[in-house]
Amino acid sequence: MFGVDDVQNATSAAVTNPPGLGNFKFGKLVIFDDPVTIDKNYLSEPVARAQGFYFYDMKNDYNAWFSYTLVFNSTQHKGTLNIMGADLMMEKTRDLSVVGGTGDFFMSRGIVTFETDTFEGAKYFRVKMDIKLYECY
Repeated sequence: MFGVDDVQNATSAAVTNPPGLGNFKFGKLVIFDDPVTIDKNYLSEPVARAQGFYFYDMKNDYNAWFSYTLVFNSTQHKGTLNIMGADLMMEKTRDLSVVGGTGDFFMSRGIVTFETDTFEGAKYFRVKMDIKLYECY
């Protein structure tokens, strides 16, 4: 149900509360461990997990800074992609940097483009990620 904390199915948790400096959650830190699916169906088999954190870092608009790892452990891919950058949440699309990787993604570099797919207030949001990797040997 919307508006009810579903602890059993939660994939993120706020570990700090906003300090009250503005109306845009400035200073709030959230840790997450989310399943990543190939499509919009959250019941689909996950292809990876997104594990990391974000914090709200702007006092006069919604903006977050993300640092997370996509962890792949399947027959198709094994390894990680490390991603970080600013999520200017009011923009239709936002680019974050792929800053490294391991396993099948050893030394990866590239761009992850975020687009908000679903937003239900502070309780739930879902982003679409378009990942473009570049060779840089």
